[in-house]
Amino acid sequence: MEKQPTIELKERVDHQDDDRDLEAKQDQDILRANDSEHLLGFRAAVQRYPGAVFWSFIMSMSVIMIGYDTSLIANFFAYPSFKRKYGQWYPEDNDYEITGPWMIGLSNAISAGEIIGLIINGFVLERFGHRRVMIVSLAVLSGCIAVMVFAPTIAILCVGQVLMGIPWGIFTVMGGAYSSEVCPLALRGYLTSYNALCWALGQLIGAGVLVGLVDMPSNWSFKITLAPQWIWPIPLAILAYLAPESPWWLVRKGYVTKAQRSLERLSRVEPELIQSQIAMIKHTDEYEKAIQSKSGYLECFKGSNLRRTEIACVTMIAQGCAGLSPQNTYKMNLGSTGISCIGCVTTWFLMRRFGRRTLLLSGLSGLSFCLLTIGVLACFHGTDFLWAQAGLCLVWIAIYALTVGPQVYTVVSEVSATRLRAQTMSLARNAYTIMNVVNKVIEPRLINPTWGNLKGKTAFFWLGTNTVILVWAIFRLPELKGKTYQELDVLFEERVPAWRFAKTEVDVTTNTITES
Repeated sequence: MEKQPTIELKERVDHQDDDRDLEAKQDQDILRANDSEHLLGFRAAVQRYPGAVFWSFIMSMSVIMIGYDTSLIANFFAYPSFKRKYGQWYPEDNDYEITGPWMIGLSNAISAGEIIGLIINGFVLERFGHRRVMIVSLAVLSGCIAVMVFAPTIAILCVGQVLMGIPWGIFTVMGGAYSSEVCPLALRGYLTSYNALCWALGQLIGAGVLVGLVDMPSNWSFKITLAPQWIWPIPLAILAYLAPESPWWLVRKGYVTKAQRSLERLSRVEPELIQSQIAMIKHTDEYEKAIQSKSGYLECFKGSNLRRTEIACVTMIAQGCAGLSPQNTYKMNLGSTGISCIGCVTTWFLMRRFGRRTLLLSGLSGLSFCLLTIGVLACFHGTDFLWAQAGLCLVWIAIYALTVGPQVYTVVSEVSATRLRAQTMSLARNAYTIMNVVNKVIEPRLINPTWGNLKGKTAFFWLGTNTVILVWAIFRLPELKGKTYQELDVLFEERVPAWRFAKTEVDVTTNTITES
């Protein structure tokens, strides 16, 4: 009887030793996965994660559809067959024209739908996962395309635009959110910024189709440009069904075994490293749960997440404050759209050497210089000055496509907590959409001869808004390149200043920081 307490004490000590051994192994796995992320180079990452590259490309291709369609509506206003179908006859002009109110309505209908879709996205993406949300959204889009193609009146056409905007709102977030969670650190920036290239490609295809069909006399001249959108949903839905789900989402939902299988499909790494990656994902998720217990919109405005939401939203609206909206940038003509495509690819080479913060600050500075010069040239009269302004507009487009355009998508995809990624990205995109609507109201009043009649001097106005964003970025935009999500969580939670992010080291096992 006297030996019983001794036996129980020994069992308790053995159990504590087992716990310590398990904790030590978990720390080793976390460190191994974290070190592997930092040591992996670009070329090795492509070779070891071919599945992540392929499926990121596929899941982001839905953005091409959005870029394609947004290039159509504004150009339809000058399409002869479109004006005959939906416009009113103006005897003084001897032609059909789309009335002003309907032009405004059609221009903003997509934005209204996108706002609704983005709000919905914040709820459904985290609950149902990327694959299922993608498939359902593509099915809804197929029906909405029919409304657009066969709209008997301009009112039905406007309703169709609103309805199409709902799945588009989901697609604008889907590609970046998926890529940010399936790609290793070495590829994360490239494949999230790929969304900007998809926008440019969609605009390029749309511009080419419009030019090819403008002389067709029947109503099918514009309907044929809408119908090709039916080409995308079925193959993309099949591919989305076959795609591996995000391992981060699976771990958050408790499907650890499925997360492991997903990583096996995304990579060609040894099983031990996959186990270490699962350990790192679980550790990051547990750390975030300790910071915020829930996953919802309200959590985006609490604690350190408020700063992350601010960065995502202001970075995204930087596109609308820079002077030309991305849509206008990509649809000026085929030449400028080609510049945008080249710039979006070239930026990948810059990203190998420079960080997000460096490229954005450089880009915003370059855009400010272009806007200032355009405004000054507009104060003088003469053909030479007009040509100089036109040339600087092309320089503006090149700088934008090399820096601000692609980097915005990367920052917004990376900056949020993993448990709040869908909500934060939806809020950021909604902030941009609202800014885009405001721009559509302000810009005509600045340029129109019956209102501001500022012409090229409008650049001074955008110089002011762009400079505000530049000053904000200097003090508030951190460097995200080379930081795992666990490291970003700790850096934000410890309130590290933006300019110290790059030089601050994080111990991911103890969640402590040291400045190098």
